[in-house]
Amino acid sequence: MANVKTYSLKGKAGPTIKLPVQFETAYRPDIIKRAVLAVQSRRRQPHGVDEYAGKRNTAQSWQTGHGRSRMPRVKGSGTPAANKAGFAPGTVGGRVAHPPEARKVIIERINKKENRLAIRSAIAATAIKKFVEQRGHKTDSVPSVPLVVSDKLETLKTTKEVREVVSALGLEDDLMRAINGRGVRAGKGKMRGRKMKTPKSFLIVVGQDQGIVKAARNLPGVDIAEVHGLNADLLAPGTHPGRLVLWTTSAIERLEKEALFL
Repeated sequence: MANVKTYSLKGKAGPTIKLPVQFETAYRPDIIKRAVLAVQSRRRQPHGVDEYAGKRNTAQSWQTGHGRSRMPRVKGSGTPAANKAGFAPGTVGGRVAHPPEARKVIIERINKKENRLAIRSAIAATAIKKFVEQRGHKTDSVPSVPLVVSDKLETLKTTKEVREVVSALGLEDDLMRAINGRGVRAGKGKMRGRKMKTPKSFLIVVGQDQGIVKAARNLPGVDIAEVHGLNADLLAPGTHPGRLVLWTTSAIERLEKEALFL
């Protein structure tokens, strides 16, 4: 197993630790993609139309002999009622032909063993600098990939303290990439409550949250997670492995001692 240096919150090199066996998993982008799509599918909200929409009327066809088409017409409305036909999807004012249905199954399933393999493979990809740079992360000032820091990171309480640590560890460039990359989303999503889109920056993985989640959650593009709560979507956003990850020492230890995702 590979050895990596640990760093203090001021960026000074410390003792060396061994990476657990999860970091030696083979690279499987196909399995990672399946796991990410499975996580994303659970965030979708089912939606559909009323089952009887456009059908609550007395529309019937006049049949032949009236010089009119045989589309259903609402009773008592006369000839112009063709525009109110309920059971003819092709008419103005008619029902939708094939509307979305809330009962449609939109959740994608994945086997437990496949999901664990995907998480292990995504963890291993975070330790390969080539994959991290291919995702667009700025690593020129980062002392090592993966980056392991002291457990004191977990106890930070304010965003100002986190920014100081980010700067000391050489992560400022990647954070600014996310801040400057924030822009208006393409498409109709900009009209539906999700106007802005922000690039993903680094991920902070801790052994236990002692204040760091609230302290770092306001940083654009930055995600924070406890090690047992990792999933493929956090490690490989958009199905693309190789996210820049900041690990704490206790997170690495828990990964090994508790044999997570094995």
